[in-house]
Amino acid sequence: MQARGQSFFVSLFLTRFADQILLFIVPLVVFKVSGSVTWSGIAFFCETLPRYLSFPVCGVLCDRISPIRLIHFSQIFRSVLCLVCVAGYAAVGGLSWLIAISAGSGMLTTQGFMAREVMLPHVFHGLEYKKVLSYTQIADQLGTVVGPIAAAALLDVWVWEYVVIAAGVLFLISDMAFANWKESVDLELDAVGPKHTSWLSPYLVAFRHILSIGGLLELILLAAGVNLVIGVTLATSAAVFTGIYSQSASHYAALQVAGAVATVIVLMIVAHANMSPRLSGTFSYALIVVGGLLTGWITGPIIYTCGFVLVIGFDKMFSVFIRGARQKLIPREDFGKTVGLIVLLNNVTQPLAGLLVTYFAKSFGTGNLIVTLCASMAVIGLCVAAMRSKRSAWITRLDEH
Repeated sequence: MQARGQSFFVSLFLTRFADQILLFIVPLVVFKVSGSVTWSGIAFFCETLPRYLSFPVCGVLCDRISPIRLIHFSQIFRSVLCLVCVAGYAAVGGLSWLIAISAGSGMLTTQGFMAREVMLPHVFHGLEYKKVLSYTQIADQLGTVVGPIAAAALLDVWVWEYVVIAAGVLFLISDMAFANWKESVDLELDAVGPKHTSWLSPYLVAFRHILSIGGLLELILLAAGVNLVIGVTLATSAAVFTGIYSQSASHYAALQVAGAVATVIVLMIVAHANMSPRLSGTFSYALIVVGGLLTGWITGPIIYTCGFVLVIGFDKMFSVFIRGARQKLIPREDFGKTVGLIVLLNNVTQPLAGLLVTYFAKSFGTGNLIVTLCASMAVIGLCVAAMRSKRSAWITRLDEH
């Protein structure tokens, strides 16, 4: 990676770092302040629901406003949000200030993600897009790993208000790094989408693209299958590893670290290996199915760890495949609005998996439920692979340079 691109990835790392501090600390503080698991669940719900629901709106904004400006606004507003909510809590108290951090940060995180998604294909000329995505996800993953560790350490020496302020400062530093990168490159990236007369018309355009462009509907189905297994894995990992297998909290933390390390290794391989998009997509999809089956095959912690590492690690390889495929298939002028709707549809199955665990894990058996959802993912993949029509030509386009 060229030196002038390093500030961009430093900015991305710091943004994810600060995000993960808030994701870790807010539900924990809400529980400590209220003493209620219900309020902690409400805080989590208020963070995740706006994050997912705002994808289509943020996608439309990326087609109407320069994504560079949107990234800047996203980072500055998150910093201001941290400071304002801490000041509000200090002045009048109340859990609503903490929940406001969750909800506001969730939406602004989505805006930043969507703006980068729209911007990435156009800012690193001469570098293979697959490598750009891999480096991006490595920076993102490192922030995901370091954030909770740093938050836990800071809570041992500071009150939570100072930790939230520290996250706000990280957002500011991230914006400074992003501005430094922007000044070092010759880039003018304005909004490229058409000016629609109403807010409904962009979503109709996106919906038409999904139905008419061969490959987009198939990619949604494949991603929904992957997220079904990712969702059930994340929803059950703590219960299975520490409950069924009676492992300690430190061993569970080691499991999470193993997943994170595997992710970075896989992304480095993706960045430097000469693997076609079709092969990387098929390979990662199959290994996620295998990993999910291993986690559902209730035998012992070692087998579970192998399955968990496969699911978490190769999810990122599949993500690179999906993002690269979308970039090739979707018209540039409609990229933001279409990707926003697609990401929303992709992620529907993650909370669905959580609901299935809630209602059926006890009666059906956790292992049986995991295996059933993995089988569902495999069936989705086989159905997409078996399609033989004019829509099936999309997979060939992905291997074209």
